Amino acid sequence: MFKLIAGPCVLESIDHATSMANRLKEICHDLDLDFYYKSSFDKANRTKLDHFRGFNIFEAVDIFNVLKKETGVKIITDFHEPWQASVLRYSVDMLQIPAFLCRQTDLLVAAAKAGPIINIKKGQFASARDTKRMLGKIAETNPDCEVWLTERGSSFGYDNLVVDMRNLIIMKEYAPVVLDATHAIQMGAAGGSRGATKEFIAPLARAGVAVGIDAIFLEVHDNPDIAPSDGNSMLNIEDLKPLLTDLVNIHKVVYENNNPT
Repeated sequence: MFKLIAGPCVLESIDHATSMANRLKEICHDLDLDFYYKSSFDKANRTKLDHFRGFNIFEAVDIFNVLKKETGVKIITDFHEPWQASVLRYSVDMLQIPAFLCRQTDLLVAAAKAGPIINIKKGQFASARDTKRMLGKIAETNPDCEVWLTERGSSFGYDNLVVDMRNLIIMKEYAPVVLDATHAIQMGAAGGSRGATKEFIAPLARAGVAVGIDAIFLEVHDNPDIAPSDGNSMLNIEDLKPLLTDLVNIHKVVYENNNPT
């Protein structure tokens, strides 16, 4: 089953999270998608100190527990310090290694010990081949741990990220592959969203599914213009279902071509 990782960039409130999760869950049910609700509880790498970050981890755990009880969705969130993995493990279904921290040994080991599924976001500075070493650290710690790899583009010292579709094929040799089509449109080596170009979200997503990825990652919001984080690169939820319909149809063609009866 094709998978969707989607949700607002940052956790804003329990009411907002519940509303978004229920709307996304309904869309995914209609399209028969395996859905994981994504929100960062703490945006620890904001560009400025006065930018909204989210919640402390213990407040976030309470919110995630309520969200899971109220909606039944599977939850993914990133974390930034090794000790946080053991706190989050009972409240989320997948731990995410942030792109800037994808090579941090202590973070990878802590995620492996915590036990849920792990999603490693390949850093803008890392090659597709580098991800094999990241996976190796997890496999040595916990051979039974399920790991996904997410592509979000590469930076070459210029003001944009470039998605090399070859990376999707290379990384698929090692683990299930996800394409993050919303972060991939951000401008700036630091990953800022100020100059994001939303018109490229849909073409990148369609191209990734045509290559044969296992899941798509899309940050979505009901009102991106007032979102406290990454509003310029988030997809409006009103535009989500038509895009997902396209992606499901493309995935079906690719799957049937690769698995002839």
